[in-house]
Amino acid sequence: MNPMQKQYLDRARNELTEHLVYHRLALREKKPENQNLLERLSLQEKSHYEFWQSLIPDADVKPHFLGLHGAILLRNILGVTFTTKFLETHEKNSIAAYETMIATMPVEHRKRLAEIIEDEKTHELSLINRLKERRVSYIGFIALGLADAIVEITGVHSGFLGVTRSTLIAGISGVIVGFSAAISMGSAAYLQAKQDTEKSAIISALITGFSYFGSVILLALPYFLIRDMVAAFTASTSVGIILLAGFTFYTSVVFDRKFLHEFSEATFLMLGTAFASFILGNIIGGVFHLSASSF
Repeated sequence: MNPMQKQYLDRARNELTEHLVYHRLALREKKPENQNLLERLSLQEKSHYEFWQSLIPDADVKPHFLGLHGAILLRNILGVTFTTKFLETHEKNSIAAYETMIATMPVEHRKRLAEIIEDEKTHELSLINRLKERRVSYIGFIALGLADAIVEITGVHSGFLGVTRSTLIAGISGVIVGFSAAISMGSAAYLQAKQDTEKSAIISALITGFSYFGSVILLALPYFLIRDMVAAFTASTSVGIILLAGFTFYTSVVFDRKFLHEFSEATFLMLGTAFASFILGNIIGGVFHLSASSF
């Protein structure tokens, strides 16, 4: 098999894998409209696969095992919207590769390849954007709880750096403040969601409250496991950055946003709040002579 045929084989495997992935995703969907959209995507990818396979008729084309089963696992954890859009990020690389291959493609196949490129650029994305998934409609409430918790509780912990050397007190304080704030945020989400007939106010409140308090627990955990205040703060801040990175990556894929811009902005806000709280904590600690206390 020459180098060009190997490229055709690679493209055929990718398209076959995506055809099977979309088909299996469709089988797992309960909403008829989502099933229909995913089956249309599956058939489209199948036609792309058949094109590449026709160029290497004697090749035994098999799907990528990890790509096939990994996508199904991803769907079970993060949902069908994230999975399909994540698959489409790979398509951007395919489009660039296809465009460079047109010139070397036999003349009789160039028109069909141009049609495939157009499918990848516009048609597939338009179908994916029509998918409806309930969890996506509540992402805003998860973001409200998670982002606010990371910024506010990191600020609380940072402030205690200048007040006490007791990690236990800092951790407990963060949990108490976080618990109250989670109830407050959940109540605000409830009132906000009551204005939206497409969302459940109770579910919105619970999602906001639990995402907030769950983040609080993760951020406070290092203070109960580490006895050095600076080390505990560093570990807690690292947890916050990881949470921000994970959630920002999820939303950047689902909503077609730029990950680096969103993540940098959220991290800057978190660290800026922590720095301001640290300064205030040092001032208060100095005024009340608490900085050397380990109570």
